Amino acid sequence: MSNIKEYQSAVDVIKTAILQSQARAAKAVNQEQLALYYGIGRYISMNTRNKNWGTGAIETISKQLRQDLPGLRGFGVSSLKNMRIFYEAWCMIEPNSPIGIGELSGKASEATEESNESIDSQVDTIRQLQLANFPDFPLAEFLSISFTHHIRILENAKDTDERLFYIRYCHNYKPNTEDLPGIIKKQDLYHHQDKMPNNFLATIPDYKQAYRAIRMFKDEYLLDYINVEELGMHDEDVDERVIESNIVHNVKNFIMTFGRGFSFCGSQVHFDKLGHDHWIDLLFFCRDLNRTVVFELKNGGFKVGYLAQLSAYLRILNDDDRRSHEEAPIGIILCKHADKEYAGYIMQDFKQPMGVATYKTADEMDPELLKALPPKEELQRVFEGSSKKEETE
Repeated sequence: MSNIKEYQSAVDVIKTAILQSQARAAKAVNQEQLALYYGIGRYISMNTRNKNWGTGAIETISKQLRQDLPGLRGFGVSSLKNMRIFYEAWCMIEPNSPIGIGELSGKASEATEESNESIDSQVDTIRQLQLANFPDFPLAEFLSISFTHHIRILENAKDTDERLFYIRYCHNYKPNTEDLPGIIKKQDLYHHQDKMPNNFLATIPDYKQAYRAIRMFKDEYLLDYINVEELGMHDEDVDERVIESNIVHNVKNFIMTFGRGFSFCGSQVHFDKLGHDHWIDLLFFCRDLNRTVVFELKNGGFKVGYLAQLSAYLRILNDDDRRSHEEAPIGIILCKHADKEYAGYIMQDFKQPMGVATYKTADEMDPELLKALPPKEELQRVFEGSSKKEETE
């Protein structure tokens, strides 16, 4: 029996070593690929922008490459142009005091002694990836994400600061490349960061935790799986239960709105306090903040009374549900619209950490974005189920 445990321990050690080695190898491969594509982009840019090459040069080069290296993938015309885009987007941060990226620069003379000096010099230029050492440049994050992620960012974010924001986002949250354009264009995380009215700095003692919470939540959320217009309903017919049902059915999408570290604890979570019933719309736990997070859903504008209701929920959670190692819970009012300056002013006197955010549903989206919606029948089924439940209550 002891041998079996010992062997299992050995398996765990070897398995961990293998996985770590594979992770390091994958990281090195990605960095080498970025270096190569950046350098090829530089080479193509220098020759096309300076008119050294004629019209159709990239097409000819791509075709010849595939003939000379059968089975070569990733060097089609569009890929070569993307390499040029990649270089030209970041070339302004190359010179004066560059950072060399470890083993990424190589000498062509090491590859072959018979190369002539002209080719040797040009290949050496291609094989170098250098980025200027200026404050706050996320070098590790830049090198950790794939070339396709870089291109999707460049296609959808035009401002340098915004691009750097999404490079960090991709490094931290690992979105797939298909979802990234929607994250940038629809969710627009960059322009909604740090803007939610809140009292976190006044109510969370650890200022680092307070700033982390501020950065974590947006002032507006796109709930694009809720399409009130397609259901044929008017505003007055739609209540919080419909919104809640849609969120619960799409809880993965809702959690991904915030990023990693969130776990869904339940909807309509019941607490009995001194003989009074309390029902929390949505309850999450955030590992990064080590706190439960309450979301109260409101189908309408912000009202001062919502803060009092939320404050009661947070008090009950803090007294009856919070564990000894956890921090005090946070609450967010999620409503249709709000005078955010007014909401921020009113919540100053509340002692529990809370914020007010708004949401948009699919009927308020640009028609071009409606492709992301779930089928109309699915939404209709959710609404009918919610209505039947209310009739029995």
